[in-house]
Amino acid sequence: MENLKPRKDILHLDMDAFYPAVEVLDNPILKGKPVVVGGSRMRGVVSSASYEARKFGVHSAQPMVTALRLCPEAVVLPVRMSRYKEMSNRIFEIFNRFTPLMEPLSIDEAFLDVTDSVRLFGEAAEIARKIKEAVFSECGLTVSAGVASSKFVAKIASDIDKPDGLTVVAPGEEQNFLDPLPIEKMWGAGKVTQAALKKFNIRTFRDLRQMPVEFLERRFGKHGIQMHRLASGLDDRDVVADYDMKSIGHEETFEKDIADLETAKKELLSLSNRVARRMRRYGVTGKTVTLKVKYADFVLATRSETLEHPTDDGAVIYETVCGLLEKTALGKKPVRLLGVSVSHLSHIATGLQLDLFRQDRTRDKRKKLNVTLDTLHEKFGAKSILPGTLLRD
Repeated sequence: MENLKPRKDILHLDMDAFYPAVEVLDNPILKGKPVVVGGSRMRGVVSSASYEARKFGVHSAQPMVTALRLCPEAVVLPVRMSRYKEMSNRIFEIFNRFTPLMEPLSIDEAFLDVTDSVRLFGEAAEIARKIKEAVFSECGLTVSAGVASSKFVAKIASDIDKPDGLTVVAPGEEQNFLDPLPIEKMWGAGKVTQAALKKFNIRTFRDLRQMPVEFLERRFGKHGIQMHRLASGLDDRDVVADYDMKSIGHEETFEKDIADLETAKKELLSLSNRVARRMRRYGVTGKTVTLKVKYADFVLATRSETLEHPTDDGAVIYETVCGLLEKTALGKKPVRLLGVSVSHLSHIATGLQLDLFRQDRTRDKRKKLNVTLDTLHEKFGAKSILPGTLLRD
């Protein structure tokens, strides 16, 4: 009897016209206008186009001259990669709240395996909705989601109802979902392969699935076998996080600059606790605490301290950050952003083994308290219980 792998819950999340969307976010007067991000008007290439521009046939990798001929009213803007990376980091941080199993494909899309997250956050489709809502409320951008039991189907599903779409393919419905789709939707098959398939009258996934696999292997080699499997909805590839987590952090950009230490410390307490909760969720501790301060004039300062023992305790992180705060100009210069991160991470199983015989009752009490607080946060939300200094009228 064939060994069946457990069913997986996979999300593919794809930001909608990411570069132009960020430009509109930063300059709302552009809303509703055909925005094209890319190189110069004469010799440049389109990097991305808003949906308003796409209606005219403008698309990525197109010569800018062609794009402007198709859409003379287009607003052409240069690529601001540092800004897009900043937004991407914020968005991927939201993704990471729901699972550590995230495989980025580019700056604006990623796979998430949420199989083990459903106990905390609900079914996969509900997780996708929560992520979409969080990205919109916190970042002002929309993301389209595909939900399926495999990466291939989830990837195709996310493109079905753009922008701001959510397409769910239930287990067992993969073939019905794929069959009528045009072969242009085949992820991993470029234009040359698509043209070759059409020579054999293969125009839909159904046509590809019904073609003898032996024929496809003769014509396309191993790639032909793989395409036949994918067209049949068969894809057992895992979501692979392509990085070892180097650090965990949170940062906050304020609507009004912060000028006094008391307000800054309240924000740092909140950030420290959020970082600590994520560390405990992922089962890691860290030794190096870093404070990030961006002043009103956009000058950035970072200060770090390496602890004697690794920690996942918000109180320890906060105490360290407050010490680092004294090495900055906060209080003398207004601040627009604060960030807290912890690096030099290790999993708890190995990270604490040097301290197994230390009799530290205070730390033991703190660990038990943190477990209780984490349970309350997961059940009732992040604002269900707060330190007294964070309570606001």
